[in-house]
Amino acid sequence: MSPEGEHPVIVFDGVCVLCSRWVDFILRHDRTGRFRLAAMQGQHGRALLVAHGLSPDDPVSFLLVEQDRGYRDTDAIVRVLRHLGGPWRPASAMLRMVPRRWRDGAYRWLARHRYHLFGRRAQCRLREPDQAWRFID
Repeated sequence: MSPEGEHPVIVFDGVCVLCSRWVDFILRHDRTGRFRLAAMQGQHGRALLVAHGLSPDDPVSFLLVEQDRGYRDTDAIVRVLRHLGGPWRPASAMLRMVPRRWRDGAYRWLARHRYHLFGRRAQCRLREPDQAWRFID
């Protein structure tokens, strides 16, 4: 069975500082180890982007793959927050109240400007040894 069949997979930009902070957030708050993480620069992350109609060479979308179904942009963020539970569940509900066109528009603007606003690493984020099992590739 593929990793995304057993666990939802979050595809992230491994050189993006903002995306690395998102990964840190997931690792800190996903206490049950529900999510797996795949850098878009890796073979698996790249294949998931392509399989779900996204360009791995010009990604401006966030991708969550859950039970072989892809969720993009703020719909993906809402699902992640809801799965984290606790205070993140009401946060996901509040985000869902904002019209998708507005929230996705804001997200895509941020995604297009993420390197300029937050910076870019010279290489992919390195895994912490105690969290390596959470990463694919």
